[in-house]
Amino acid sequence: MPRRAAGASSGARYARNIRASVTPTPSVLEEIPLRHSIKATALLAAVALGLAACSSGSSTTTTTTTAPAAGGATTVKVGMAFDTGGRGDGTFNDLAVKGLERAAKELGVTAKELSPNADGTNRADLLRQLADSAYNPIIGVGYAYGDPMDQVAKEYPKVQFVRIDGGPSTVANVAVMDFAEQEGSFLVGVAAALKSKTKKVGFIGGNESMVINKFGAGFVQGVKAVDPAIVVADKRLASGDEGKGFGDTQGAKVAAAGMYQDGADIVFTAAGGSFAGSFPAAKDAGKLVIGVDSDQYNTVSDATWKPLVLTSMVKRVDNAVFQSIQSFRSGGALKSHSFNLKDDGVGYSQSGGFVDDIKTQLEDYKSKIVSGAIKVNEK
Repeated sequence: MPRRAAGASSGARYARNIRASVTPTPSVLEEIPLRHSIKATALLAAVALGLAACSSGSSTTTTTTTAPAAGGATTVKVGMAFDTGGRGDGTFNDLAVKGLERAAKELGVTAKELSPNADGTNRADLLRQLADSAYNPIIGVGYAYGDPMDQVAKEYPKVQFVRIDGGPSTVANVAVMDFAEQEGSFLVGVAAALKSKTKKVGFIGGNESMVINKFGAGFVQGVKAVDPAIVVADKRLASGDEGKGFGDTQGAKVAAAGMYQDGADIVFTAAGGSFAGSFPAAKDAGKLVIGVDSDQYNTVSDATWKPLVLTSMVKRVDNAVFQSIQSFRSGGALKSHSFNLKDDGVGYSQSGGFVDDIKTQLEDYKSKIVSGAIKVNEK
């Protein structure tokens, strides 16, 4: 619940576009250093994921972070509320942490992180806790913060709220940073089609939400653009907008194993930390996977999974977080923005060299999407 870095020029243009007038709230809490706590996350991702996914009644957990203010400027206090799975999920949440770490290093912001309980029912409480503690801006990681954030933002009209992912908001002090997941998914669908030997591939989604439907729709369209005869299996780990499918490693393992047994040789998992189930299934079957959000060739904790990662649909949550903080620190209210292929907000990874032989074809499809010659479906 992705996934190349956005150029400095596009980041600067974006920063100019989303400025207006909200004044950062002064610090009232003490914080402890960020740089040491965040850098350990990548090494412990798989362990932390397992603990988070298996906890059924966990209370809110917090991590407080800091770095020196740059150039003597007033320090901005950033509040970050994670999606279920929290820090250490190896994908979506950890990309948000990466953006926060960059903001601490380059902009001198301080921050407090909060994680929801296992079912995510206390999201609104987390946002209120941050607002009451004078954090501004406050970032909610994941589309599930939609209604809770809109509700809380109305209670704190002078605080800037930022939601990563999901549909638009009509609340003035809520900015939504979403992504054209379908465009990046189209490209990894092309890769799957070009590399499949069995002419069967699979898609595992965390649920049936708008965001995951964009992943699935783009993937199928990319596959069919190469070869309409290829069969695409589709399995969702939860119904509707339910978040439990993003930490369902066992469900993902069963789903992936079934797809491989039915003849699929490549499976794309867009289900947050559930990849920790589908990747072992691929290893057992001697087949391939496609990662999501981050470049999972470089982030998986088990080195034996690396040869299985054909590519990853990269979703630059880290850029969305950093650029939002950067623009707010510069003195402006934030406007919603959609990150797409054109501004390197989404794309495909090339680590491991497994798509080197088809890169020309992938780039050709990419240029057609950017130019508008190909319009990718969202559902």
